[in-house]
Amino acid sequence: MMQVALYSEDRELQQLLTRALGEIYQVYPDYSEEAIQLLLASETCDLVYLDLSSKHHAVQPRINFSRRVILSPVSSIIVVDDSVQDVAVELVQLGADGYHRKDSFIRDLQGTTKAIEELLASKTASEPPARQIEIPVRQNETPTRQIEGTSSRRQMIGQSPRMQQVYDLVDRVANLDASVLITGESGTGKELIAQSIHQHGCRASRPFVAVSCSSIPESLLEAELFGHEKGAFTGTTGIREGYFEKVGTGTLFLDEIGDLSLDAQVKLLRVLQERNFCRLGSSRLIPLQARLIFATHRDLAEMVREGTFRGDLYYRINVMRITAPSLRDHPEDIIALATHFLKYYSQEFNLPVRTFEPEALAALQAYPWPGNVREIENAIQRAIIMASGSTITALDLPLQSTPNNVIGILDFHSSSTFDQNLSSYKVQMAMAALKEFQGNKSLAARSLGISRPYLYRLIRQGEMYGALEMDEQQVETM
Repeated sequence: MMQVALYSEDRELQQLLTRALGEIYQVYPDYSEEAIQLLLASETCDLVYLDLSSKHHAVQPRINFSRRVILSPVSSIIVVDDSVQDVAVELVQLGADGYHRKDSFIRDLQGTTKAIEELLASKTASEPPARQIEIPVRQNETPTRQIEGTSSRRQMIGQSPRMQQVYDLVDRVANLDASVLITGESGTGKELIAQSIHQHGCRASRPFVAVSCSSIPESLLEAELFGHEKGAFTGTTGIREGYFEKVGTGTLFLDEIGDLSLDAQVKLLRVLQERNFCRLGSSRLIPLQARLIFATHRDLAEMVREGTFRGDLYYRINVMRITAPSLRDHPEDIIALATHFLKYYSQEFNLPVRTFEPEALAALQAYPWPGNVREIENAIQRAIIMASGSTITALDLPLQSTPNNVIGILDFHSSSTFDQNLSSYKVQMAMAALKEFQGNKSLAARSLGISRPYLYRLIRQGEMYGALEMDEQQVETM
């Protein structure tokens, strides 16, 4: 039975810990520094929760003691409130297995403890853990979901609840032939989700082919998908297999399905209904044996209402839906992503950059990442190139294109919470973009890489009409 200790002066938290874990694990809820040290010395403790929040004592001694615990062999999780959240990142870098905000700690407690138990068991058995860890982890143990046959850069990174939902859905559909629609903003990793479905299913040994519908000219789309016979149209000199045929019994990933014309949608719908197709210039039916996965950054339901996407096709492809979360919806994964890309690209570029300064980590967490994972990947590449030593500083990060530079991110009021500062920063970005484009919301949203509805929410949130110092006509410009 795993043994769990809690270093905390919070009596209520001690009771909740015992109630939540007492029937499953051996729990030591009420421990002083001396008691924790005795547990560590006796090697009878597997996991220590370190609560840094303090009502009656100075915080710094608790932080110093936590550092000593982290350097011991025992697993450790940091519990923080808003006043010490910035310290959590430093402690994770030092070696803590992760951190929790106190307000979400109890909700995630059982899942976190179970994840640590699986991690310890997997280390004992010298095997990788079967599932992702649901907590921020040590820098050299970032949880990933490696996709076979791809570079180490091409991994699903994350341990947040939102990413856990994605992993769970991938596991559920991997061995089914049901159509899957993956939705999400640009840069969120929709193709990685499709690859993960393929690699974790029964078709893993067969081809995976990704096709971007938006990159193929309308006049060539049918030939690219279905193939053609010799002489099917002007310029064809031989037989060519289309993607439906080339993939065989593998997986065909059709990205940006929302960009198909209505005519192309009709032809695709017929293939899905009949499960066969013909090459252009031929009447011979070829059975469709591939599994199809679709993706789009568009709102297909809205397009159906507008008449720009066929409802029958939408219902056909939307059997199982997986949403790739935007990075602002799981900001707890930012450090894990940045650390992963730092490790990969420092090796790829053969540059001796190994760590982030605390100010750089704070800037990474405060930035809203409108370009999602793709943007953070590009930012880390540039930061590695710009770094003058082995450490990335805040000034190395290419975040100065926003209305406030990186240093400005760190100048928010210390009395505000992290979430309040982050919300304020997003509003400031929206204000600056609207000013730059004279109130044109479409251009402002496009420059920020966000949707217009999200821009409207920021406008309402910050009551920006007065703050922009524009006249009503400028603000209402579309």
